Amino acid sequence: MTTDTPAPPASQPRLLLGSTEDVLGAVPYLVGFHPANSLIMIGLKGRPSRGRLHLTIRWDLPLAAPGLGRIVPLLRKEGISQVIVVGYGPGTLVTPAVDVAVALLRQDGVTVVDALRVEEGRYWSYLCSRADCCPAEGTPYGREADVIAAEATVHGLVALPDRETLERSLDPVGGSARLAMRRTTARVTEKLRGRLAGCEDVGRLAAEFVADGTARVRAAIGVYASGGRLDDEQAARLGLDLAVTRIRDEAWALVTDDAHDAHRRLWQDLTRRLEPRFVPPAASLLGVVAWCDGDSALAGIALTRARDVDPGYSMANLLMHALHHLLSPHVLKERMPSSQELDEEMGSPRAAWLLPMIALLEEPKAPAG
Repeated sequence: MTTDTPAPPASQPRLLLGSTEDVLGAVPYLVGFHPANSLIMIGLKGRPSRGRLHLTIRWDLPLAAPGLGRIVPLLRKEGISQVIVVGYGPGTLVTPAVDVAVALLRQDGVTVVDALRVEEGRYWSYLCSRADCCPAEGTPYGREADVIAAEATVHGLVALPDRETLERSLDPVGGSARLAMRRTTARVTEKLRGRLAGCEDVGRLAAEFVADGTARVRAAIGVYASGGRLDDEQAARLGLDLAVTRIRDEAWALVTDDAHDAHRRLWQDLTRRLEPRFVPPAASLLGVVAWCDGDSALAGIALTRARDVDPGYSMANLLMHALHHLLSPHVLKERMPSSQELDEEMGSPRAAWLLPMIALLEEPKAPAG
């Protein structure tokens, strides 16, 4: 079963949700796709009837253990006073989960503004028994609320058809693009192997490699910020650079709110284009950006992609742990050192820093027979 790890966003767009139809129109934009077999919680802060959208969380249905167990501490920490619960799917799947959610929220003193079930273009309210406004056959609604869709688009939000479409957005490139990237990567790695073989001062080479690599990271972010794209050789070279922890952490430290779009485009592009063994750093950086944007679905998919290649990749495992435990992205963001602090903490580049990159220089041999 595929499960999105719920996580609070750093911020949510200011969408005006004045009706149930507005709420249902906004949900696909808040989670990034039209949900199915899902439980959604929309957390609001502020006074009753004037709550401000603060976070949106999604779980797959049926709920997996520990289910909703970690939601109460998160709501307390985030100061959530009101919640709208929305379940997508048939009643046999949604009702048990909504019952658990409503009981848990009320037990903790959180106001449940509404609890809804949505299926095939209709919705039902668990909190309304009036036949005039909540008929037994459900209330039809448009999947795309025009005003909310327009507002969401202005905020740069998209709603893909389903989660599978989101997963495919990170599929590796294929065909001639894959073949060209493979040939370019082989050429770039061969050149670097020759440089290492002829090197008499590996410590000096490490210093040059880190300096050049951090400069390439900054330049690449600038390229995507201006709407450009790295060519294959630049992409392959950056894939090698990111294998060095100090260079990868430079990219992590540069993830700032005003550069998220550039980072997202860059790391998503590299996650798709790099040869598989070079993917974990780029996919993990994409996970960071998506997590900070509140896009826990994309963050989870990106981090899974990194761990599929290298199950022991520490950055991906650290971030996945944070997602699983419903930590706010501020927790790590506030602790992430600046570029200058990284230099102070890690010291001068050393030959050992290059070992993870050197290990990737050889093309993995295909299994026999």
